[in-house]
Parts: sequence; C-alpha cells; structure tokens
Amino acid sequence: MSYPVLEILKELTEALENNATVILQAPPGAGKSTILPLRLKELPFLSGKKIIMLEPRRLAAKSIAQRMSSLLAEEVGHSVGYRVRFDTCVSENTCLEVVTDGILIRMLQQDNTLEDVSLVVFDEFHERSLSADLALALTLQLQQVLRPDLKLLIMSATLDTETLSASLGKVPVIRSEGRQYPVELSYLGERDQNIANNTAHAIRSSLRRNDGDLLVFLPGAGEISRVASILGEEEIPAEVYSLYGDLPYKKQQEAILPHPLGKRKIVLATSIAETSLTIEGIKIVIDSGYARVPRYDPRSGFTRLETIRVSKDAADQRAGRAGRLGPGICFRLWTQTVQTNLIANRVPEILEADLAPLLLELKEWGVKDVNELTWITMPPAGAISQASELLHDIEALREGVITRKGRSMLKLPTHPRIAHMLLEAIESDDNMIISTAIAIASLLEERDPLPRGKGADLSLRVEIFNRWIQGERVDADPSSLEKIRKLSDAWARLLKVKYNTSHVLDTVIGKLILSVYPERLAKQTEAFSPRFKLANGRTARLPEHDPLMKERWLAVAHLDAGQGEGKIFTAAPVSEDDLIPMSERRETVRWDDEREQVVGREERFIGSLTITSKPLAFIDDQLRIKALCDVVAKSGLKFLGWEESHQLWQARVLSLRHWRPNDSWPDVREEALLSSTENWLAPFLGQSRKASELQKMDLYAILQSILSWEQQRQLDALAPSRIEVPSGSMIRLQYFNDGRPPVMEVRLQEVFGLADTPTVNEGKMKTILHLLSPGYKPVQVTQDLKSFWNNTYAEVRKELRTRYPRHSWPDDPWTAQAVRGAKRRS
Repeated sequence: MSYPVLEILKELTEALENNATVILQAPPGAGKSTILPLRLKELPFLSGKKIIMLEPRRLAAKSIAQRMSSLLAEEVGHSVGYRVRFDTCVSENTCLEVVTDGILIRMLQQDNTLEDVSLVVFDEFHERSLSADLALALTLQLQQVLRPDLKLLIMSATLDTETLSASLGKVPVIRSEGRQYPVELSYLGERDQNIANNTAHAIRSSLRRNDGDLLVFLPGAGEISRVASILGEEEIPAEVYSLYGDLPYKKQQEAILPHPLGKRKIVLATSIAETSLTIEGIKIVIDSGYARVPRYDPRSGFTRLETIRVSKDAADQRAGRAGRLGPGICFRLWTQTVQTNLIANRVPEILEADLAPLLLELKEWGVKDVNELTWITMPPAGAISQASELLHDIEALREGVITRKGRSMLKLPTHPRIAHMLLEAIESDDNMIISTAIAIASLLEERDPLPRGKGADLSLRVEIFNRWIQGERVDADPSSLEKIRKLSDAWARLLKVKYNTSHVLDTVIGKLILSVYPERLAKQTEAFSPRFKLANGRTARLPEHDPLMKERWLAVAHLDAGQGEGKIFTAAPVSEDDLIPMSERRETVRWDDEREQVVGREERFIGSLTITSKPLAFIDDQLRIKALCDVVAKSGLKFLGWEESHQLWQARVLSLRHWRPNDSWPDVREEALLSSTENWLAPFLGQSRKASELQKMDLYAILQSILSWEQQRQLDALAPSRIEVPSGSMIRLQYFNDGRPPVMEVRLQEVFGLADTPTVNEGKMKTILHLLSPGYKPVQVTQDLKSFWNNTYAEVRKELRTRYPRHSWPDDPWTAQAVRGAKRRS
C-alpha cells in the first residue's frame, strides 16, 4: 500500500539534514503519523539514537504506537513503544517512543540534554495544547544552547504554516498533497437550539439515505449520552459507540476498530476524534459544530468549561475524517453564513489556561523571565502573575525561585495544586490522611461517579467509593468508579503506600481540599442559605435543598465560576477550629459611626473571609490615631468643630500664600488639610478616641501649629483679623482664599477723619471698604477713601441726612469726630 507522505520523503530528509527545525504539512490519511516515523528512524543521520514523537492525547499515542508495531509485525514496546500518564510500554530495544507532550517535559527536566534522542516530532501541533507549546519552547532552547544536532519536526494537517515558520525564524515548510478523497459538504442548519435533538435527527436521516459508518462530533460526554439515549428510543440499523477521553481504553478501542460482525457503526465522539486516529469504515461525518474547551480566568482563579463554535481549521479537520478511506460526505449542522463567520484557527490553550504548571516547569528549567524562550504564542502576563501568586501560596516558589517542595511537586504527574495536597498528606505520616488524599485526588481528576441530584458533598463520594471497593452495592456509575480505582491504585504505587478504605472524618477531607484550593474556602452568607462567599471575593451557591446548606464553612472542590454567581458542584465541610491555624491575624481599628468612637477588634482571616472577631483589649496608639485621622478626612473639618473663626484664619493664611509666594506659606485649603491630617492633627490627638473629645480640642491652636514660629508671629502683622478705625472700634476684615483684597464693612461715621484706605501685607494691599449707613446698609464701596471724601461724600451726605435726619452729617469729614453710636444733630 502506498502512502502519499513517502512522495516527499526525499525532500523532507534533505530539509532535516540541513536544518535544525522543519515543518511538515500533510492532510489526514497521508501516513505522517505512522508510516513516516518508521522511515525516519532508518535514516543514517538519525539512527543510533531515539526518535520521540509527541501526540496531544493519550488514546492517539497508544493507538499509533500499536499501529506502527503491527506494521513491523512486533509487539508494542519492542522497536516502537509509548509513554503516557501512569502507563509505559518501552524496552531497551525501543528506538521510537510515542509520548504525550507532558511526558516529554518530564524527560527534559530529568535529562536536559536528551543525549540519546536524535529527533523530536510534534504531531498534530495545530491543537496548540499548553504542554505542546511549552515542550517546543524548551526543546528549541535545548537545541540552541546544548544540542545543535537535535532535530525538530513539527507536523499538522491544518496548521498555519507561514505564521509558524516566521515565528521560528523562517524554517523550511514541506507540504504533502496527501491522498485525501473528496468530501462533499452539506450544510443542514439548526432545527432548534438543542444540540442533541439536531444531531439525532441528522443521524437518522443519514442512516436512511447514505451508506457507510458514521462519525458524529459532539461537544462532550453529556451530549454523547443524550444522543445515544435518543437513538435508543427506536430501532436503528447500526451499533452506537461512544468515544471520549474519560472512556476506558477498551471501550475506546471498540469505537475505533471495525465491528467484529461487520455491522454498521455510529461513533459519537468529542474532538478527540479530530486527531491522528483512523476510525475504520467511516464514510459519513456529522458535525454539530461545537466543542467544549476549558477557559481560565486569571482574575478569579477559576477554570470553567465553555461550549463554543468550532474554528474553521477544526471543522476542516473533522470533515477530513470522512475522506480517509474513500469519498465521503460531511453534514454540518450550521449554515453557510455561519461558516463564513467562523474564526480561522482555534485559540492556543496558552492564552486561556491556568499557567501554574507551565510556570513551575519554567522555574525548574532555570528560566527567570518567560521572554527568555522562543514562544509561538507569548504567555499572557496576567495569567503568569496569577500563577506566580498561587505557586508562592502553596510553597512551590519562594521569592520567584523554585523550592525543594516545588521540585517534589514536579515529580508527581498532576497539577501543582493536587501535588501540594498529596505532599501535605505524606508529611503527616498518617495512612488515613494519605489514603484520603489519594481518594480526593482521584475523584477530582475523574468524572463524578454520582448521578445528578445526589448533592455536592465530596465526603459522600469518598465514602461510596470506599464502600464500592469493599464490594458493597452503591448507587453510582461503575465505569467511573473503576477509573477512580485505577487512578488511586496508580497513586498508591507511585507514593509507595497502601490505600486504606477505612472511614475518615469530614473535616479531614475539607482540610485537604483547602490545601488544593485555598482560595475556595467558602463562608455561608446567612444560616441555612445556599449562598456562600469565597475567600477570593466571589460568590457561589449550592443546589437548592442541598444537605451541605446546614454547614457554615465549606471547602469547594469543583465549581463553575459562571458570569455572576458560581455554582458549587462538590465541596466538603470544614471545622472553624481547623481554620484558625491556617488563618492570618490582624488587628482592625476603625471608627464606629453609631458609637461615635474608635473601636478595635482582633480578627483571624483567610483571603476576604473573617474567621473570628473579638474586641481588642488594648488599641495600639498608631492605629487609633490613624482611625481618627481617617474619619476626619472622610467627614470633613466640621467633624472637629470647624467654625467661622477657623475659616477666617484659613483665609488669612491663604491670602498670604497668594500675596507672598516666596515665603512658603502652607496650603491650608480644606482638601489639603483633609489629605494631610496625619501631619498636623495626629500630634494633638493624645488619648482621644471619641467624637466628644475631639470637639473639646483647641482647634485654633492646632491650626496655628501648621505655621512656623516666624509665620505665627507675622500672621497678625501681615494679615490682621481686625483693624482699628478712628472711632476706636476694631473692625473685622473678611479675607478670601483666592487672594482677593480683604473687605472691611464699617459704618461711615466711624471713619470720619480717616484720610487713607486701610492696608494689610505691609501696606501693599488696600482693603475694600464697604461704607455702611447707621442702619448697616451699604452706601458706598471704595478702595480709595481720599477720593470718596473729596468727590462723593457730599452727594452721599445729602441722601443720608434725608434718611437719617437725627444723625450728624458734618460738612467736613476730614475734621469731624468719628463716632461709634448715633451722634445727634445739634
């Protein structure tokens, strides 16, 4: 049998021989994942060392290794082997290993030269998994620094090769035309918004009108189950199989291989079937047009699954499955208009993922700054910052450097959060706690074994799992329990412990969950409410009438962050006593508006949640004074008994600040005073803590202290509050904050004999005189008193004599006697 990829083998060989990195674009069915690696391992310049080929999915890695072994007529693990999480099949004779990308990262960390490897192949790179991007960045640096002889081959069917080549420094691109048979595209649109109903209808229609097996793409296992249920309601001429990542490997193989009796097959699959897998007999693809992807929010620390429209490259990849073995047809459950608006390429996982695992790997690699590496897509700064904060919280990093505990976490094939919990359990040296941690880790990483409506209590799941292991009948999904058991066995072997199924306390489970998700401590908002506030500030709620509503504190294991309130899927109770050692202590001193005094409390807190609170027996003076300054700054100067006399002082100082800019008079505007209370007010607060005590303070003396000694001495001289007039009265001046001339309101009779307008600021600023009648009504405004006497007084005198006939209005104001009261006419 000929394979199209062999037609470009010579061109590819020359490119690899002359270049460190090469890109290969080849359509499905070309033989790039199975035939090509077998030929590459025979090339002289690659022989003698291993070839490592990365596959993004475990199912594909094992299936491809088995396929290549069968082509060599060997058992898998001889010349060709595989390594996936908790499953390795290699030998000393293995020269071609198919591994998942996370395994390559482990190999790099253990041997950062890959001395026994000649070529690393990145298959299906268009999927742009987080681990694949990281593995490529690390191998590129290894190639540049230590292993210039190491070859890299990046392969895909639907990759944007031009952009990739440019980002890697214009590496050569080899293209294989492949042997893709024609695929007819048919756009059916959506009958309604129910994905399962739409898909089931398209399957029935296709079964009647077309021959061959069907591959049906759906977002997730839930939709697969619903479509299978709908198809099971009536007899159909085909066997239905499921294919998704959490399915047991044996079930996955049944979906991939031909039916043993030759019956027609319907394979209901997630995007896992987009990969290098060849599913025998497929001639028809039905594509729902949706995929379910994890989306990480750095602000909240939550990862949630979202159902999204597929991208154009993913839709093309899916359609291509119908043309692997012969001409086929693809039914797309959307319109051509929708097709036009699909995004071109799927979003790289590195832009939407939790980057804590990536950052911890980088720190172990010795990277101080992510910019040191060559990235196809740069990791977002916000996600890196969030990851750094988490890794410091779980003691994996200290001041940006990986710790011994962080290195221990990397040895465990799981997220650093779960690794932290397992290590904490091991340090306890208590087999019950270690076994409980293993059970929790296995339950968190696998599908929930309980049907919907069984409540959110994770403790119940641990109990049911342990009862099932002991042989009891339980109301739970046996296939999920079996996967959990296999994973717990794998953890027990790796940690070299014996799994104990004895009963454990609920609080042990809650404490262990908090070591995984410290920010998911949740406090009930009110008694028996389903609503909880999380330590990270978000809110989430239990299902209505959930038994956990009787608990005040929960450790949340699984939740959907949602757009507003999150939904709690699994959690466990936590004892408040157990939270105390985990909490931080702080003294809170604040102003109590109701009691009108400073109050202090000692609080224990985790994140945004207060665990305990009690009154402080002794309030620190600095905190008390700060609270008083804060309340004044918030409430305004009136809180201190601010009166007219204080306003006058303020205006006098501000006037001098305008008139004498070189004399450094302070800014005493209200906003300036309120923003600097700790400077001018704090030294005078003494032992004050109540509003009544503040009101008794000598505010004028406090304000005066803002001025230097020299300024205090000059204030009365330069900007007196009152000026004596010829009548002997001390007349108050009105000053202004903006530096306008001050105003003196004085009865005309009191300034008889006064030749010149009174001045301030060493005679440089004339006052504005508001001359008043005996009844204190304004009769003239002037800043030139001499001119008034000479030119205007006579006219004013006539009017005043008429209005105030009993008062004396002399002809000559220059020589008349000034009087305070009414001087009768003689």
